Amino acid sequence: MLVLGIDSGLANTGYGFVRSVGSKFEMVDSGNIKTAAKVPSPDRLKVISDTLDRLVELHRPQVLAIEELFFSKNVTSALAVGEARGIAKLVAANNEIPVFDYKPAEVKKAIVGYGAATKRQIQEMIKVVLNLDFIPQPDHAADALALAICHLRSRKYLELLERHTI
Repeated sequence: MLVLGIDSGLANTGYGFVRSVGSKFEMVDSGNIKTAAKVPSPDRLKVISDTLDRLVELHRPQVLAIEELFFSKNVTSALAVGEARGIAKLVAANNEIPVFDYKPAEVKKAIVGYGAATKRQIQEMIKVVLNLDFIPQPDHAADALALAICHLRSRKYLELLERHTI
């Protein structure tokens, strides 16, 4: 299974494609869609949409994993993240890709085993889990890879439960 993880934001939208190969995971692609603050919001959203469309067409993921929007005191920032999340979900819907939302603590627990893990701990574990010689950069790409791994680990856990249910 190939999962596209998305760390959404208007200024930076991280993406990470992770494939499960047996019991192992491999990074297929990752990166960051950066938009300029001087550009009007609709144009920035179009850049995100167009780039995600191209990436989906190139890699053909079976699932999109995205972080749930958390409560933020900065309403403007939360709205911008929500708009970028909406774009990612629309791209998925247009390509008939199921979307799964994960809370930040769920992702941390799936990657590190601890729901309050630091960003550095998560990045180190991504490196180990994906058998990389480097920590994926920028942070947004690493976060997106973590979301994809979280989904794959959740899926494997559910499959294991189904096999052992009487």
